[in-house]
Amino acid sequence: SRSTKSLSSKERLSSRERCPRASGLESLLPLVSSVEETPEPIPTTIKGTIPAWINGSFLRNGPGKFEFGDDRYNHWFDGMALMHRFHICQGSVTYCSRFLRSDSYVNNSEKNRIMISEFGTSAMPDPCKNFLERFLSRFQLPKATDNANVNFVKYKGDYYVSTETNYMRRVDPQSLETKEKVDWSQYIAINSATAHPHYDHEGASYNMGSSYGRSGYFYNIIRVPPPTTATEDSADLTGAEVICSIPAAQSRKPSYFHSFVMSENYIVFVEQPIKLDLLRFMLYKIQGKPFQKIMTWEPRCDVIFHLVDKHTGQSEVKYRAAPMFTLHQINAFEDNGFLVMDMCCGDDGEIIGDFTLENLRRESVQEMDEFYNSLCRNLPRRYVLPLNVDEQTPLDQNLVTLSYCKATATKTKPGEVYVTHEELHGDELLQYGGLEFPQINYNKHNGKPYRYFYACGFGHVFADSLLKMDVRTKELKVWRYPGLYPSEPVFVASPKAAEEDDGVVLSVIITPRKEKSTFLLVLDAKTFTELGRAEVPVNIPCGTHGVFNEMG
Repeated sequence: SRSTKSLSSKERLSSRERCPRASGLESLLPLVSSVEETPEPIPTTIKGTIPAWINGSFLRNGPGKFEFGDDRYNHWFDGMALMHRFHICQGSVTYCSRFLRSDSYVNNSEKNRIMISEFGTSAMPDPCKNFLERFLSRFQLPKATDNANVNFVKYKGDYYVSTETNYMRRVDPQSLETKEKVDWSQYIAINSATAHPHYDHEGASYNMGSSYGRSGYFYNIIRVPPPTTATEDSADLTGAEVICSIPAAQSRKPSYFHSFVMSENYIVFVEQPIKLDLLRFMLYKIQGKPFQKIMTWEPRCDVIFHLVDKHTGQSEVKYRAAPMFTLHQINAFEDNGFLVMDMCCGDDGEIIGDFTLENLRRESVQEMDEFYNSLCRNLPRRYVLPLNVDEQTPLDQNLVTLSYCKATATKTKPGEVYVTHEELHGDELLQYGGLEFPQINYNKHNGKPYRYFYACGFGHVFADSLLKMDVRTKELKVWRYPGLYPSEPVFVASPKAAEEDDGVVLSVIITPRKEKSTFLLVLDAKTFTELGRAEVPVNIPCGTHGVFNEMG
């Protein structure tokens, strides 16, 4: 039929093509400029009402310094980690911030130059060395950075800041003081770990890490046990273990990953077509080129979902899907023999390398429009994996029998299932440029059936709206004002919450239009209307991720 043809044509469009093109976008230069830290708490000005029951600290992380001396970083991800704390108590809010005293920050500060390579910037050999020393240094493996500017994470009750290397830094969530450097490889045999662990209801932490050696390249699922009674103030990852190692489909071209999927009983690793070229990595080290240049988008490769039983570590059936790119999962849960998993997905994995400071600091309206319109748009999708696939499972028929799911799963050969997704949104979302940075009522609904998630809409290069999505009805609620750019929304449940969305959503709002006009926004999570804001007389750059520390 004509409508069927129209629908098929629409579905063939990429996520970028389905969203409207932007015109007249403003410059975001102030949002990616260096700022000073505010180490001592300062008061904020309250407008409206901050609910008195909110008692804790909203902690955020992100790049905050982009140069040392005459050296400049190339990529947004390279900036030195700046930690922020909004302390909320009895309706009042104070703010403070500190740069993470990582080895990278300290060494760069002492030498007043970039001493350690970051994602998009290679540190040049020390000019004080003689020619032979500088030449030979090109052939040494680069020292991994401990510039942990992505997220706040918890292991055994302690807070750490994390990036995607094997190094984390333990921090004091009250003072933001930098504590000891922690090397994952001192506890388990991995070379890196994500900044997005998951937590189960017993208090154990799970993460994904990679390892490589003579036997190949592996993706490793890590478990850190729940906290015990602390005897001393020090980092403790004892008991950490690798519960499953998954060999890469291409050992010389493993997949990049930023997070993973977890339900109550399963973990899913998404092996996607963003590849890390390890041979190019060694060549680029000699040539002095940055890490971002070794990442390639290879859409000829399918996505592989590796399903792992958390309790046994077994991974048997492979689930394949059409090429896509994902950074963040929304949630996953099990239902009647199926694993339902929701995530933010795009059709173009080139996006990560695009966020250079040169691109983000474009001041020409036309150039900013061109850059934004070239970027991928991420949209929420639902995939469904049948859990009970065996030799008797029939071939070439849709195995998904959940009445509320349009996603499909078809066994194509022994041990392999091909899945297609369901769009987890209506057309209205396209007007907001898709979404990213999804958050749910994590404490109550992580790994369980849920109805709502909160995210940022991307009508600009950085988020310019806050969204609440109902996954049952695919309806949206929106907070959006011209010139205001929100951070990742974090949900905080009210003390006597009876429903999933009883609580507030916290987000830090920044603007390029006016100096020192940052504010902490508090939205009613149910109605998505503003309750109050806490205005901070400082500049805050665009950040990455955050958490709410109820013990703050």
